[in-house]
Amino acid sequence: MAASYIISVDLGGTKILSALLNDKNEIVSRVKVATDIEKGGDEIVLSISNSVRQILLENHLKEEDIKAVCLGVPGTVNPSTGIIAIAPNLGLVEYNIKEALSNQIDIPVLIENDVNLAGLGIKKYELNDDVKNMIVVFIGTGIGGALFFDGKIYRGSTFYAGEIGHMLVDAKGAFSISPIHSTFELTASRTAIVREVKKNLKRGKKSTVKEKKSLKSKALADALAKKDPVVVKQITKASKTIGTVLGSITTLLNIDTIVLGGGVIEAMHDFMMPIITKTFNESVLEAPGKCVKIFETKLGDDAALYGGIALAEEFLGN
Repeated sequence: MAASYIISVDLGGTKILSALLNDKNEIVSRVKVATDIEKGGDEIVLSISNSVRQILLENHLKEEDIKAVCLGVPGTVNPSTGIIAIAPNLGLVEYNIKEALSNQIDIPVLIENDVNLAGLGIKKYELNDDVKNMIVVFIGTGIGGALFFDGKIYRGSTFYAGEIGHMLVDAKGAFSISPIHSTFELTASRTAIVREVKKNLKRGKKSTVKEKKSLKSKALADALAKKDPVVVKQITKASKTIGTVLGSITTLLNIDTIVLGGGVIEAMHDFMMPIITKTFNESVLEAPGKCVKIFETKLGDDAALYGGIALAEEFLGN
């Protein structure tokens, strides 16, 4: 009997989310474990392989029942060789995760950048492949992007395409000439928002937020709901930057679809999306801007999991 399942793995800096998908494209089982990046790539791979084994055990399956393990990595990866060029949040450089994982499990292993994988999932299962030129941008701890031209994913000459978070911008979203603390990611991600909120707290600004080591998106959303002036200011600033950058990119690439996702958008979309859209319209060249649809993905974290199906189809066929 032919293998009829795939296992998608969304590898993050703090967690590994693995899911079993059946031949009806349904998620039937999930396993979440913590990511231990302190001991290096081999320990991460061991955690991934253990999560795969746990899924097999819980669902009474064998390795031969699985068509592929499709792994999304937060970094620059070569899907053909399986090599991670660099994944800063994992501390990995020039690491062949495909080979390492294949030594642990007897299932074909496919890898892709995590936002590319999410983009593949969105294109196929949220938009039914009915999209031509699209950018997918996930805003969370960092900022990542995925590009699609003429209905196909664009990975770039050396697989760095979509690294929108590393574009240099100033605080208003305009392009910057300074490489210090001025990337899009360091201006509009949750990390950037939290950094600026903490600076304001240290200056004695009144806020409902308590100074902590880490402020998650939910805590920011709660403060936003209370109309906290410090948080409102920083989320507004980030939203305007996002809109301006996306407007400039649309003028350059003449895309027709922009899909936003990630923890920051998911937690605060009601506040952010109108500002992003307004600033986008103020920033984009009028003619290409008219045909663009901007919206938040409804798949959330599941986007990358569904993307595993599209990745398997691309590299292994139907």
